[in-house]
Amino acid sequence: MSIRLRLTLWYSALLTAVIALFGVVVWGVLALTLVSQIDQTLNKTAVQVLRVSAVVPINDLSIITLPQLELFEADGRDIEVLTADGVLNVASQNLGNFDRPLDSSSLNQKSATIRDVSVGGAHLRVLTQPITTNGKLLGYLQVAASLRDVDQAESVLVLVLVAVGALSVIASAGLISLTAGRALRPLDMVTEAALNITRADDLSQRVPFVGSHTDEMGRLVTAFNATLERLERLFNSQRRFLADVSHELRTPLTAIRGNVDLLRRMNPLPDNRESLDAIQIEVERMARLVGDLLMLAQAESGNLPLARSVVELDTLLLDVYRQARVLAGDKVAVVIGEEDQARASGDRDKLKQVLLNLVSNGIKYTPAGGRITLGLACVNGWARFTVADTGVGIPPEDLPHVFERFYRVDKSRTRAAGNGTAPGGAGLGLSIARWIAQAHGGRLEVSSRLGAGSVFSLWLPLLATRPVSKPAPVPARPE
Repeated sequence: MSIRLRLTLWYSALLTAVIALFGVVVWGVLALTLVSQIDQTLNKTAVQVLRVSAVVPINDLSIITLPQLELFEADGRDIEVLTADGVLNVASQNLGNFDRPLDSSSLNQKSATIRDVSVGGAHLRVLTQPITTNGKLLGYLQVAASLRDVDQAESVLVLVLVAVGALSVIASAGLISLTAGRALRPLDMVTEAALNITRADDLSQRVPFVGSHTDEMGRLVTAFNATLERLERLFNSQRRFLADVSHELRTPLTAIRGNVDLLRRMNPLPDNRESLDAIQIEVERMARLVGDLLMLAQAESGNLPLARSVVELDTLLLDVYRQARVLAGDKVAVVIGEEDQARASGDRDKLKQVLLNLVSNGIKYTPAGGRITLGLACVNGWARFTVADTGVGIPPEDLPHVFERFYRVDKSRTRAAGNGTAPGGAGLGLSIARWIAQAHGGRLEVSSRLGAGSVFSLWLPLLATRPVSKPAPVPARPE
Protein backbone atom coordinates (compact mmCIF):
# COMPACT_ATOMS: atom_id res chain seq x y z
CA MET A 1 0.00 0.00 0.00
CA SER A 2 1.45 3.34 -1.06
CA ILE A 3 2.07 6.22 1.33
CA ARG A 4 -0.40 8.30 -0.66
CA LEU A 5 -3.13 5.71 -0.22
CA ARG A 6 -2.34 5.28 3.47
CA LEU A 7 -2.53 9.04 4.05
CA THR A 8 -5.81 9.23 2.15
CA LEU A 9 -7.34 6.36 4.11
CA TRP A 10 -6.03 7.67 7.43
CA TYR A 11 -7.35 11.19 6.97
CA SER A 12 -10.61 9.92 5.46
CA ALA A 13 -11.13 7.68 8.48
CA LEU A 14 -10.37 10.61 10.79
CA LEU A 15 -12.77 12.85 8.89
CA THR A 16 -15.44 10.14 8.98
CA ALA A 17 -15.07 9.89 12.75
CA VAL A 18 -15.33 13.68 13.13
CA ILE A 19 -18.41 13.86 10.89
CA ALA A 20 -19.99 10.92 12.73
CA LEU A 21 -19.34 12.61 16.07
CA PHE A 22 -20.75 15.87 14.75
CA GLY A 23 -23.83 14.03 13.45
CA VAL A 24 -24.40 12.34 16.80
CA VAL A 25 -24.14 15.69 18.58
CA VAL A 26 -26.55 17.39 16.15
CA TRP A 27 -28.98 14.48 16.37
CA GLY A 28 -28.80 14.51 20.16
CA VAL A 29 -29.33 18.27 20.39
CA LEU A 30 -32.30 18.13 18.00
CA ALA A 31 -33.89 15.19 19.82
CA LEU A 32 -33.34 16.85 23.19
CA THR A 33 -34.82 20.13 21.96
CA LEU A 34 -37.91 18.55 20.44
CA VAL A 35 -38.53 16.30 23.43
CA SER A 36 -38.02 19.24 25.80
CA GLN A 37 -40.68 21.18 23.92
CA ILE A 38 -43.08 18.24 24.22
CA ASP A 39 -42.28 17.92 27.93
CA GLN A 40 -43.06 21.59 28.44
CA THR A 41 -46.37 21.13 26.64
CA LEU A 42 -47.24 18.08 28.76
CA ASN A 43 -46.40 19.90 31.98
CA LYS A 44 -48.42 22.92 30.88
CA THR A 45 -51.43 20.73 30.05
CA ALA A 46 -51.20 18.89 33.39
CA VAL A 47 -51.06 22.17 35.27
CA GLN A 48 -54.08 23.49 33.37
CA VAL A 49 -56.09 20.32 34.06
CA LEU A 50 -55.25 20.30 37.74
CA ARG A 51 -55.84 24.05 38.06
CA VAL A 52 -59.46 23.81 36.96
CA SER A 53 -60.04 20.64 38.95
CA ALA A 54 -61.44 20.64 42.45
CA VAL A 55 -61.35 18.20 45.34
CA VAL A 56 -64.62 18.07 47.34
CA PRO A 57 -64.36 16.27 50.72
CA ILE A 58 -67.44 14.23 51.65
CA ASN A 59 -67.11 12.60 55.05
CA ASP A 60 -63.95 10.45 54.73
CA LEU A 61 -64.00 10.57 50.94
CA SER A 62 -62.55 13.13 48.56
CA ILE A 63 -64.32 13.61 45.26
CA ILE A 64 -62.37 15.05 42.30
CA THR A 65 -64.31 17.23 39.94
CA LEU A 66 -62.65 17.51 36.52
CA PRO A 67 -63.14 19.92 33.66
CA GLN A 68 -64.21 18.70 30.27
CA LEU A 69 -61.13 16.89 28.93
CA GLU A 70 -62.24 17.56 25.38
CA LEU A 71 -60.99 21.11 25.86
CA PHE A 72 -57.42 19.81 25.81
CA GLU A 73 -57.73 17.41 22.84
CA ALA A 74 -57.28 20.11 20.23
CA ASP A 75 -53.51 19.94 20.58
CA GLY A 76 -53.49 16.16 19.99
CA ARG A 77 -52.91 15.22 23.60
CA ASP A 78 -54.37 12.17 25.34
CA ILE A 79 -55.50 12.51 28.95
CA GLU A 80 -56.40 9.89 31.53
CA VAL A 81 -57.40 10.18 35.17
CA LEU A 82 -56.78 7.06 37.20
CA THR A 83 -57.71 6.08 40.73
CA ALA A 84 -55.06 5.46 43.34
CA ASP A 85 -55.33 1.78 42.43
CA GLY A 86 -54.58 2.49 38.78
CA VAL A 87 -58.15 1.95 37.58
CA LEU A 88 -59.27 4.23 34.76
CA ASN A 89 -61.70 6.85 35.98
CA VAL A 90 -62.11 9.10 33.00
CA ALA A 91 -60.28 9.55 29.67
CA SER A 92 -60.36 11.92 26.74
CA GLN A 93 -62.50 10.85 23.82
CA ASN A 94 -59.59 10.43 21.39
CA LEU A 95 -58.48 7.36 23.41
CA GLY A 96 -61.66 5.57 22.33
CA ASN A 97 -62.13 2.23 24.08
CA PHE A 98 -58.63 2.21 25.56
CA ASP A 99 -59.24 1.44 29.25
CA ARG A 100 -55.73 0.87 30.58
CA PRO A 101 -53.12 3.24 31.99
CA LEU A 102 -51.01 4.83 29.31
CA ASP A 103 -47.91 4.19 31.42
CA SER A 104 -48.51 1.64 34.15
CA SER A 105 -44.79 1.56 35.06
CA SER A 106 -44.93 5.12 36.40
CA LEU A 107 -47.82 4.46 38.81
CA ASN A 108 -46.94 4.36 42.51
CA GLN A 109 -44.33 7.08 41.92
CA LYS A 110 -44.42 9.89 44.48
CA SER A 111 -43.45 12.59 42.01
CA ALA A 112 -44.21 13.41 38.42
CA THR A 113 -42.45 11.27 35.81
CA ILE A 114 -42.15 11.53 32.05
CA ARG A 115 -41.32 8.48 29.97
CA ASP A 116 -41.40 7.23 26.40
CA VAL A 117 -43.82 4.35 25.96
CA SER A 118 -45.28 2.37 23.10
CA VAL A 119 -49.05 1.95 23.19
CA GLY A 120 -50.74 0.01 20.42
CA GLY A 121 -47.80 0.62 18.09
CA ALA A 122 -47.83 4.37 18.77
CA HIS A 123 -44.73 6.04 20.20
CA LEU A 124 -45.87 8.34 23.01
CA ARG A 125 -44.35 10.67 25.55
CA VAL A 126 -46.37 10.23 28.79
CA LEU A 127 -46.41 12.49 31.85
CA THR A 128 -47.69 10.82 35.03
CA GLN A 129 -48.68 13.30 37.77
CA PRO A 130 -49.86 12.01 41.19
CA ILE A 131 -53.01 13.79 42.49
CA THR A 132 -52.80 14.36 46.25
CA THR A 133 -54.57 16.38 48.91
CA ASN A 134 -53.25 16.83 52.42
CA GLY A 135 -50.62 14.19 51.66
CA LYS A 136 -53.20 11.65 50.63
CA LEU A 137 -52.96 10.05 47.17
CA LEU A 138 -56.26 10.41 45.33
CA GLY A 139 -55.23 9.21 41.88
CA TYR A 140 -53.07 9.89 38.86
CA LEU A 141 -53.25 12.21 35.92
CA GLN A 142 -51.57 10.98 32.73
CA VAL A 143 -51.06 13.28 29.77
CA ALA A 144 -49.56 11.87 26.55
CA ALA A 145 -48.36 13.35 23.27
CA SER A 146 -47.34 11.50 20.11
CA LEU A 147 -43.64 11.38 19.20
CA ARG A 148 -44.37 10.61 15.55
CA ASP A 149 -43.27 14.04 14.33
CA VAL A 150 -40.12 13.82 16.45
CA ASP A 151 -39.28 10.39 15.05
CA GLN A 152 -39.83 11.60 11.50
CA ALA A 153 -37.66 14.65 12.09
CA GLU A 154 -34.90 12.48 13.52
CA SER A 155 -35.10 10.06 10.57
CA VAL A 156 -34.88 12.89 8.06
CA LEU A 157 -31.97 14.39 9.96
CA VAL A 158 -30.12 11.05 9.98
CA LEU A 159 -30.60 10.66 6.22
CA VAL A 160 -29.38 14.21 5.60
CA LEU A 161 -26.37 13.75 7.87
CA VAL A 162 -25.44 10.43 6.24
CA ALA A 163 -25.77 11.85 2.73
CA VAL A 164 -23.88 15.05 3.51
CA GLY A 165 -21.27 13.14 5.49
CA ALA A 166 -20.72 10.60 2.71
CA LEU A 167 -20.37 13.32 0.09
CA SER A 168 -18.01 15.25 2.37
CA VAL A 169 -15.84 12.19 2.98
CA ILE A 170 -15.67 11.34 -0.73
CA ALA A 171 -14.86 14.91 -1.72
CA SER A 172 -12.31 15.23 1.08
CA ALA A 173 -10.71 11.90 0.15
CA GLY A 174 -10.26 13.11 -3.42
CA LEU A 175 -8.80 16.41 -2.22
CA ILE A 176 -6.51 14.65 0.27
CA SER A 177 -5.34 12.20 -2.40
CA LEU A 178 -4.59 15.08 -4.78
CA THR A 179 -2.76 17.06 -2.09
CA ALA A 180 -0.80 14.02 -0.89
CA GLY A 181 0.10 13.17 -4.48
CA ARG A 182 1.51 16.64 -5.04
CA ALA A 183 3.36 16.58 -1.74
CA LEU A 184 4.86 13.15 -2.45
CA ARG A 185 5.69 13.88 -6.08
CA PRO A 186 9.40 14.32 -5.28
CA LEU A 187 9.45 10.78 -3.87
CA ASP A 188 7.91 9.50 -7.09
CA MET A 189 10.55 11.36 -9.07
CA VAL A 190 13.32 9.86 -6.93
CA THR A 191 11.87 6.39 -7.43
CA GLU A 192 11.47 6.95 -11.16
CA ALA A 193 15.03 8.21 -11.46
CA ALA A 194 16.36 5.21 -9.53
CA LEU A 195 14.40 2.81 -11.74
CA ASN A 196 15.61 4.55 -14.88
CA ILE A 197 19.18 4.32 -13.67
CA THR A 198 18.73 0.63 -12.96
CA ARG A 199 17.16 -0.05 -16.34
CA ALA A 200 19.46 2.13 -18.42
CA ASP A 201 22.59 2.00 -16.26
CA ASP A 202 22.79 5.78 -16.65
CA LEU A 203 24.00 7.67 -13.59
CA SER A 204 23.91 10.99 -15.44
CA GLN A 205 20.21 11.36 -14.70
CA ARG A 206 19.09 13.74 -11.98
CA VAL A 207 15.83 14.25 -10.15
CA PRO A 208 14.15 17.52 -11.21
CA PHE A 209 12.72 19.48 -8.30
CA VAL A 210 10.85 22.77 -8.19
CA GLY A 211 10.35 24.05 -4.69
CA SER A 212 12.13 24.89 -1.50
CA HIS A 213 15.39 23.02 -1.01
CA THR A 214 15.21 23.58 2.75
CA ASP A 215 12.19 21.43 3.52
CA GLU A 216 12.22 17.65 3.91
CA MET A 217 11.52 16.85 0.27
CA GLY A 218 13.98 19.42 -0.97
CA ARG A 219 16.76 18.04 1.23
CA LEU A 220 15.94 14.50 0.11
CA VAL A 221 16.15 15.38 -3.58
CA THR A 222 19.33 17.40 -3.05
CA ALA A 223 21.00 14.54 -1.17
CA PHE A 224 19.89 12.02 -3.79
CA ASN A 225 21.23 14.12 -6.65
CA ALA A 226 24.52 14.63 -4.82
CA THR A 227 24.80 10.87 -4.32
CA LEU A 228 24.12 10.30 -8.01
CA GLU A 229 26.80 12.81 -8.96
CA ARG A 230 29.39 11.14 -6.76
CA LEU A 231 28.44 7.69 -7.98
CA GLU A 232 28.65 8.88 -11.55
CA ARG A 233 32.20 10.14 -11.02
CA LEU A 234 33.26 6.88 -9.37
CA PHE A 235 31.67 4.69 -12.00
CA ASN A 236 33.08 6.76 -14.82
CA SER A 237 36.57 6.39 -13.36
CA GLN A 238 36.05 2.65 -12.99
CA ARG A 239 34.66 2.31 -16.47
CA ARG A 240 37.57 4.21 -17.96
CA PHE A 241 39.99 1.94 -16.16
CA LEU A 242 38.19 -1.21 -17.27
CA ALA A 243 37.91 0.14 -20.81
CA ASP A 244 41.65 0.80 -20.90
CA VAL A 245 42.47 -2.65 -19.55
CA SER A 246 40.00 -4.29 -21.90
CA HIS A 247 41.43 -2.38 -24.82
CA GLU A 248 45.00 -3.33 -23.96
CA LEU A 249 44.09 -7.00 -23.64
CA ARG A 250 41.66 -7.28 -26.49
CA THR A 251 43.53 -5.31 -29.12
CA PRO A 252 46.15 -8.03 -29.66
CA LEU A 253 43.38 -10.62 -29.78
CA THR A 254 41.53 -8.56 -32.36
CA ALA A 255 44.70 -8.27 -34.42
CA ILE A 256 45.22 -12.02 -34.27
CA ARG A 257 41.60 -12.67 -35.24
CA GLY A 258 41.94 -10.27 -38.17
CA ASN A 259 45.11 -11.91 -39.38
CA VAL A 260 43.49 -15.32 -39.13
CA ASP A 261 40.57 -14.11 -41.24
CA LEU A 262 42.99 -12.63 -43.76
CA LEU A 263 44.93 -15.88 -44.02
CA ARG A 264 41.69 -17.80 -44.50
CA ARG A 265 40.84 -15.67 -47.52
CA MET A 266 44.22 -16.56 -49.06
CA ASN A 267 43.06 -20.18 -49.59
CA PRO A 268 45.66 -21.83 -47.34
CA LEU A 269 46.68 -25.43 -47.68
CA PRO A 270 44.67 -28.00 -45.69
CA ASP A 271 47.38 -28.32 -43.05
CA ASN A 272 47.54 -24.55 -42.68
CA ARG A 273 43.74 -24.36 -42.51
CA GLU A 274 43.77 -26.72 -39.54
CA SER A 275 46.32 -24.48 -37.85
CA LEU A 276 44.16 -21.45 -38.50
CA ASP A 277 41.14 -23.24 -37.03
CA ALA A 278 43.14 -24.04 -33.92
CA ILE A 279 44.29 -20.43 -33.65
CA GLN A 280 40.69 -19.23 -34.09
CA ILE A 281 39.50 -21.50 -31.30
CA GLU A 282 42.22 -20.28 -28.96
CA VAL A 283 41.53 -16.64 -29.81
CA GLU A 284 37.85 -17.07 -28.97
CA ARG A 285 38.75 -18.85 -25.76
CA MET A 286 41.16 -16.07 -24.80
CA ALA A 287 38.48 -13.45 -25.52
CA ARG A 288 36.11 -15.21 -23.14
CA LEU A 289 38.92 -15.53 -20.64
CA VAL A 290 39.56 -11.77 -20.76
CA GLY A 291 35.90 -11.09 -20.06
CA ASP A 292 35.83 -13.54 -17.18
CA LEU A 293 39.05 -12.15 -15.74
CA LEU A 294 37.67 -8.63 -15.75
CA MET A 295 34.52 -9.78 -13.96
CA LEU A 296 36.49 -11.82 -11.45
CA ALA A 297 38.83 -8.89 -10.77
CA GLN A 298 35.82 -6.68 -10.10
CA ALA A 299 34.32 -9.31 -7.84
CA GLU A 300 37.42 -9.89 -5.76
CA SER A 301 37.98 -6.16 -5.33
CA GLY A 302 34.39 -5.72 -4.18
CA ASN A 303 33.55 -3.48 -7.11
CA LEU A 304 31.18 -5.80 -8.92
CA PRO A 305 27.79 -4.14 -8.33
CA LEU A 306 24.81 -6.09 -7.08
CA ALA A 307 21.46 -4.61 -8.02
CA ARG A 308 19.70 -5.95 -4.95
CA SER A 309 15.95 -6.32 -4.95
CA VAL A 310 13.35 -8.80 -3.80
CA VAL A 311 13.69 -11.79 -6.12
CA GLU A 312 10.85 -14.26 -6.62
CA LEU A 313 12.95 -17.39 -6.87
CA ASP A 314 10.21 -19.59 -8.34
CA THR A 315 9.74 -17.08 -11.16
CA LEU A 316 13.50 -17.01 -11.68
CA LEU A 317 13.51 -20.80 -11.93
CA LEU A 318 10.90 -20.67 -14.69
CA ASP A 319 12.95 -18.09 -16.60
CA VAL A 320 16.05 -20.27 -16.37
CA TYR A 321 14.01 -23.30 -17.44
CA ARG A 322 12.75 -21.58 -20.58
CA GLN A 323 16.24 -20.43 -21.55
CA ALA A 324 17.75 -23.82 -20.71
CA ARG A 325 15.39 -25.55 -23.13
CA VAL A 326 16.63 -23.28 -25.89
CA LEU A 327 20.27 -23.96 -24.99
CA ALA A 328 19.73 -27.72 -24.78
CA GLY A 329 17.94 -28.00 -28.09
CA ASP A 330 17.38 -31.65 -28.99
CA LYS A 331 20.49 -32.92 -27.23
CA VAL A 332 19.10 -33.34 -23.72
CA ALA A 333 15.73 -32.97 -22.01
CA VAL A 334 15.27 -30.17 -19.47
CA VAL A 335 12.58 -30.66 -16.82
CA ILE A 336 11.50 -29.04 -13.55
CA GLY A 337 11.33 -31.22 -10.46
CA GLU A 338 10.43 -29.78 -7.09
CA GLU A 339 9.25 -26.17 -7.18
CA ASP A 340 8.50 -24.22 -4.00
CA GLN A 341 7.57 -20.58 -3.72
CA ALA A 342 10.40 -18.54 -2.20
CA ARG A 343 11.83 -15.03 -2.11
CA ALA A 344 15.34 -13.78 -1.53
CA SER A 345 17.16 -10.47 -1.60
CA GLY A 346 19.71 -10.27 -4.34
CA ASP A 347 20.69 -9.40 -7.87
CA ARG A 348 18.32 -11.30 -10.11
CA ASP A 349 20.55 -11.11 -13.17
CA LYS A 350 23.60 -12.39 -11.30
CA LEU A 351 21.62 -15.26 -9.81
CA LYS A 352 20.31 -16.11 -13.25
CA GLN A 353 23.89 -16.04 -14.54
CA VAL A 354 24.90 -18.61 -11.91
CA LEU A 355 22.03 -20.94 -12.78
CA LEU A 356 22.59 -20.65 -16.52
CA ASN A 357 26.29 -21.38 -15.99
CA LEU A 358 25.39 -24.55 -14.13
CA VAL A 359 22.86 -25.50 -16.81
CA SER A 360 25.42 -24.84 -19.55
CA ASN A 361 27.94 -27.12 -17.83
CA GLY A 362 25.27 -29.79 -17.47
CA ILE A 363 24.38 -29.60 -21.16
CA LYS A 364 28.05 -29.68 -22.14
CA TYR A 365 28.90 -32.76 -20.08
CA THR A 366 25.68 -34.76 -20.53
CA PRO A 367 25.56 -37.21 -23.45
CA ALA A 368 22.79 -36.93 -26.03
CA GLY A 369 19.50 -38.30 -24.74
CA GLY A 370 20.29 -37.37 -21.15
CA ARG A 371 18.28 -35.20 -18.81
CA ILE A 372 18.79 -32.07 -16.72
CA THR A 373 16.44 -31.50 -13.78
CA LEU A 374 15.95 -28.06 -12.23
CA GLY A 375 14.52 -27.70 -8.74
CA LEU A 376 13.76 -25.21 -5.96
CA ALA A 377 13.03 -26.19 -2.36
CA CYS A 378 12.74 -24.35 0.96
CA VAL A 379 14.77 -26.00 3.72
CA ASN A 380 15.05 -24.58 7.25
CA GLY A 381 15.06 -20.93 6.22
CA TRP A 382 17.12 -21.48 3.08
CA ALA A 383 16.21 -21.67 -0.60
CA ARG A 384 17.97 -24.45 -2.45
CA PHE A 385 18.31 -24.37 -6.24
CA THR A 386 19.41 -27.67 -7.75
CA VAL A 387 20.72 -28.42 -11.23
CA ALA A 388 21.02 -32.18 -11.63
CA ASP A 389 22.31 -33.85 -14.80
CA THR A 390 22.72 -37.42 -15.95
CA GLY A 391 26.13 -36.72 -17.41
CA VAL A 392 29.52 -38.33 -17.01
CA GLY A 393 29.96 -37.14 -13.44
CA ILE A 394 33.03 -35.72 -11.70
CA PRO A 395 35.80 -37.90 -10.29
CA PRO A 396 35.97 -37.83 -6.47
CA GLU A 397 39.50 -36.45 -6.54
CA ASP A 398 38.35 -33.46 -8.58
CA LEU A 399 35.30 -32.54 -6.52
CA PRO A 400 37.17 -30.43 -3.91
CA HIS A 401 38.75 -28.32 -6.66
CA VAL A 402 35.93 -27.63 -9.12
CA PHE A 403 35.39 -24.09 -7.76
CA GLU A 404 39.05 -23.11 -7.95
CA ARG A 405 40.15 -20.65 -10.57
CA PHE A 406 41.44 -22.20 -13.79
CA TYR A 407 40.84 -25.70 -12.47
CA ARG A 408 39.52 -28.12 -15.06
CA VAL A 409 38.58 -31.75 -14.78
CA ASP A 410 40.69 -33.99 -17.04
CA LYS A 411 39.95 -33.80 -20.72
CA SER A 412 38.43 -37.27 -20.90
CA ARG A 413 35.32 -35.81 -19.24
CA THR A 414 35.11 -33.11 -21.90
CA ARG A 415 35.61 -35.56 -24.74
CA ALA A 416 33.03 -37.94 -23.32
CA ALA A 417 30.48 -35.18 -23.05
CA GLY A 418 31.16 -33.19 -26.15
CA ASN A 419 32.51 -35.97 -28.40
CA GLY A 420 35.76 -34.05 -28.69
CA THR A 421 34.20 -31.16 -30.61
CA ALA A 422 33.30 -28.67 -27.89
CA PRO A 423 36.05 -26.40 -26.69
CA GLY A 424 36.74 -26.55 -23.00
CA GLY A 425 36.10 -23.64 -20.69
CA ALA A 426 38.71 -21.46 -19.06
CA GLY A 427 37.92 -22.76 -15.59
CA LEU A 428 36.54 -19.43 -14.34
CA GLY A 429 32.78 -19.95 -14.69
CA LEU A 430 32.31 -21.89 -11.45
CA SER A 431 34.68 -19.54 -9.59
CA ILE A 432 32.57 -16.56 -10.63
CA ALA A 433 29.38 -18.47 -9.79
CA ARG A 434 30.65 -19.28 -6.30
CA TRP A 435 31.63 -15.63 -5.70
CA ILE A 436 28.14 -14.48 -6.71
CA ALA A 437 26.60 -17.03 -4.35
CA GLN A 438 28.79 -15.90 -1.45
CA ALA A 439 28.09 -12.24 -2.22
CA HIS A 440 24.41 -13.05 -1.64
CA GLY A 441 25.15 -14.67 1.71
CA GLY A 442 24.79 -18.14 0.24
CA ARG A 443 27.00 -20.91 -1.05
CA LEU A 444 27.46 -23.18 -4.04
CA GLU A 445 27.95 -26.91 -3.55
CA VAL A 446 28.28 -29.98 -5.73
CA SER A 447 27.81 -33.70 -5.33
CA SER A 448 28.60 -36.18 -8.06
CA ARG A 449 29.12 -39.82 -8.89
CA LEU A 450 31.34 -40.74 -11.77
CA GLY A 451 29.23 -42.04 -14.62
CA ALA A 452 25.94 -41.16 -12.87
CA GLY A 453 25.82 -37.37 -13.14
CA SER A 454 26.25 -34.35 -10.89
CA VAL A 455 24.02 -32.19 -8.68
CA PHE A 456 24.95 -28.55 -8.14
CA SER A 457 23.15 -26.79 -5.27
CA LEU A 458 22.85 -23.03 -4.87
CA TRP A 459 21.83 -22.09 -1.30
CA LEU A 460 20.36 -18.63 -0.62
CA PRO A 461 18.92 -17.24 2.63
CA LEU A 462 15.18 -16.76 2.39
CA LEU A 463 13.88 -13.22 2.65
CA ALA A 464 10.74 -14.31 4.50
CA THR A 465 9.62 -17.42 6.31
CA ARG A 466 8.10 -19.91 3.92
CA PRO A 467 6.57 -23.36 4.50
CA VAL A 468 9.28 -25.98 4.55
CA SER A 469 8.69 -28.60 1.90
CA LYS A 470 11.17 -31.26 2.95
CA PRO A 471 12.99 -30.75 6.24
CA ALA A 472 16.63 -31.57 5.91
CA PRO A 473 19.83 -30.47 7.60
CA VAL A 474 21.54 -27.56 5.89
CA PRO A 475 25.02 -28.55 4.76
CA ALA A 476 27.85 -26.68 6.39
CA ARG A 477 29.17 -23.60 4.69
CA PRO A 478 32.28 -24.21 2.63
CA GLU A 479 35.40 -22.79 4.15
